[in-house]
Amino acid sequence: MTLLLIDSASLWYRAYYGMPDTLLSPDGEPINAVKGFIDMTSRLVSHYRPNRMALCLDGDWRPSWRVDLFPEYKANRVDDDGDEEAEPDLLTPQIPIITDFFEAAGIPLIGVDDYEADDVIATLAYQEKSPTRIVTGDRDLFQLVDDKRDVAVAYLAKGISNHDLVNIKWISQKYDIPGERYALFAMIRGDASDGLPGIKGIGEKGAAAIAKSFASMNDVIDAALSEDESLHPTHRKKILADMQYAKIAEKLVTCALDVRLPKVDLKIPSGPSDRSYLESMKKDYGLGASVDRLMAALQW
Repeated sequence: MTLLLIDSASLWYRAYYGMPDTLLSPDGEPINAVKGFIDMTSRLVSHYRPNRMALCLDGDWRPSWRVDLFPEYKANRVDDDGDEEAEPDLLTPQIPIITDFFEAAGIPLIGVDDYEADDVIATLAYQEKSPTRIVTGDRDLFQLVDDKRDVAVAYLAKGISNHDLVNIKWISQKYDIPGERYALFAMIRGDASDGLPGIKGIGEKGAAAIAKSFASMNDVIDAALSEDESLHPTHRKKILADMQYAKIAEKLVTCALDVRLPKVDLKIPSGPSDRSYLESMKKDYGLGASVDRLMAALQW
């Protein structure tokens, strides 16, 4: 009994960049991301043997409530017109093909307005009572790792073949912190890819030192205000100077665990919802072996 949760955007970007854009359909359309996404999903299903799974999507890539907290959130990805930086031209038309394919396969796709895929994944993992494997190339989701509840992250930074299964021990060894405190570490360190500065002047080593001594941002703030000797004077000074950010960091960085999700049966069906449509897609887009491998992995 295992639930597989896929960070879909993370996977299709990796599929797109990992497969040559010379892969074309019979009509000459690019299908490298489509084939790559299906192939990667097949390998993940074969490896983890889930009985339930979902593809998780961004309802909004900059949720209003996060932007209200911190207007600079992901502002580094916004173009001059206020829109998200464009996806690669050859990727954009492939995304509807991927979602249509998995909808026809009967695999749930879940996205919720004003929430990111990370929040959907977090809520599903939080509600789950069985082992959960989260597939992503995003370190943000390390905060969900929980050995007691058997929640681990299949981290794709090294690709599918060499991916790491991230548990508490892995985080501890990688960042030299208590593994369950990754969220606090990330709040302090920041994340340039999301436009999050962290606490100004405190880098990864300083964030790790603080995470070793304190369990939450509230504890860190209290220590700074009370001149707790467990907090290095330099770190105390920088936290006090950046108190406004420190007070919003937890809500900003922590994945939401209370997203109102649609009622969806996550059980992998015994066969595709629309086999004839899958077969037509297989022919129209030249997906032959990729579709066959997925159906074999799903035991269809």
